[in-house]
Amino acid sequence: MSDFLKYKGYLGSVEYSADDNCLFGKVMFIKSLLMYEGETLQELEEMFHETIDEYLADCEAEGIKPNVPCSGVLNLRLGHSRHLAVAEQANKLGVSINELICSAIDTRLNLCPPNGL
Repeated sequence: MSDFLKYKGYLGSVEYSADDNCLFGKVMFIKSLLMYEGETLQELEEMFHETIDEYLADCEAEGIKPNVPCSGVLNLRLGHSRHLAVAEQANKLGVSINELICSAIDTRLNLCPPNGL
């Protein structure tokens, strides 16, 4: 997967089901399972926005703190946007965040060949 929907700090996947002839996705990198579907890319994006808006409204109504993707706490203090970017890149490469960070550190420290991740 290489593309994500983005809205209010959340990322959503874009997937296709040939069996159902529809697009679908889920909100990425949070503990809650939030899914959406649509027949066109525009409808999928609208449903993603609606899913996020409903989730945030439900959390507020119930007085609970909503999950946020990539809180920025890893055993490193990366900051929210850097953590999110690392998670997105690792997903694109099909590796774990830990593998990506280790590879980046290894490359920076010349501990592995530059043709790694």
